[in-house]
Amino acid sequence: MASGGLGRCRLALGLALLLDGAGMGALLTGIFARLRVRGQDFGDLLIYSGAVLVFLSLLGWVLWYTGNLELAPDELGRDYAAKGGTLARLARKISRRWSRRQPGPLALGPVRGSQGPPPRETV
Repeated sequence: MASGGLGRCRLALGLALLLDGAGMGALLTGIFARLRVRGQDFGDLLIYSGAVLVFLSLLGWVLWYTGNLELAPDELGRDYAAKGGTLARLARKISRRWSRRQPGPLALGPVRGSQGPPPRETV
């Protein structure tokens, strides 16, 4: 699959660049400009908010990078088919148990006084 020079996840790249630009703009404005409104200095606010925006841009960069990773389908199948460890068995067991459950309230366990789940039918 051929893609352009920016990769496949252009939205994540745009988010990262937008947050980087806004964060660096706020950071540099907070450092070098003297912003006083009614005698109060707002430089610290811009410095901290700029640093937070630059940190949040990392989310966009990580999404863009992971969205551009390419794996061959046979390699992906080989990696996941080989998982036979204890953790994989536990995950399958929990997944099967949760998928058998009937939709209802968000309770994780049986309600006190209930008989528990109905018996399973074998086919």
